[in-house]
Amino acid sequence: MINRNSHSTDRKRAKKKFGQNFLKDESVLRRIIESMPNDDKPVVEIGPGLGDLTRYLVEEKDVTAYEVDRDLCEHLRERFKAAIKKGRLKLRCGDVLSHWERESLEDRPYHLVANLPYYIATNIILRALKDPNCSTLLVMVQKEVAEKFSAKAGEKAFSGLAILAQSAGEVRRIFDVPPEAFVPAPKVMSSVLQIVKKCTLDDPAFESFLKTAFTQPRKTLARNLSARFDRKDVATALDALGLAPSVRPHEVETSLYHHLYNILKGDTDGRKETTGKEQRIKQRQR
Repeated sequence: MINRNSHSTDRKRAKKKFGQNFLKDESVLRRIIESMPNDDKPVVEIGPGLGDLTRYLVEEKDVTAYEVDRDLCEHLRERFKAAIKKGRLKLRCGDVLSHWERESLEDRPYHLVANLPYYIATNIILRALKDPNCSTLLVMVQKEVAEKFSAKAGEKAFSGLAILAQSAGEVRRIFDVPPEAFVPAPKVMSSVLQIVKKCTLDDPAFESFLKTAFTQPRKTLARNLSARFDRKDVATALDALGLAPSVRPHEVETSLYHHLYNILKGDTDGRKETTGKEQRIKQRQR
């Protein structure tokens, strides 16, 4: 549950309600900076905390920082008074998701850097995948969350989250961060996750399809999909893609999920999904 970074933890106490753990390890801070793209795009930082990562960012790029903790906002205003005056740093106080009600956090392409607590990490990452101006994500999250987004087909952690992330770009877990790198030390390992976007993914229907596919991960994919689509049509679609009736959701490649989705919703073979209790996939009149 990683949300904040700082060397100077004596100045502020971490707040449980915000999932705060202050990063104290300078070597980790440097590795994060070294992992960032080397270009002139601005940075959006979510959860700057006491600003120890921010101090590196403003040396290289224009930064807009979103901090939900009002006390930390006051601290940041004082610490970065010069950078704010020069226009190098813009500080936004409040919940970043409320600012994200519009399509994008920035009106130009940007890189997202964030230290995210478990309870909000998934929502932030998914929202960034839908933001057309977000070029890359470099986020520190609980290792379990990073594994869900970076897992490959065949691995038990592979899920709809991994499919969504990999559909939008290249995903990799760069390095892990041990609990002792933080104050207070969390009970879990953390990871830095990077997503380099190739496209913007915003397809609610596909997301809904994936939720159906992974409803019961230990059951077969055919059984899960048959709760929404006609059983015979599901079997036909799986056979057309060379997938066995016994295949499990985590065993199917990302690209095949897109093909399966297109077949069942009717984009590739002239079929369409009907709604209601007696859902069926019927052949359109050509």
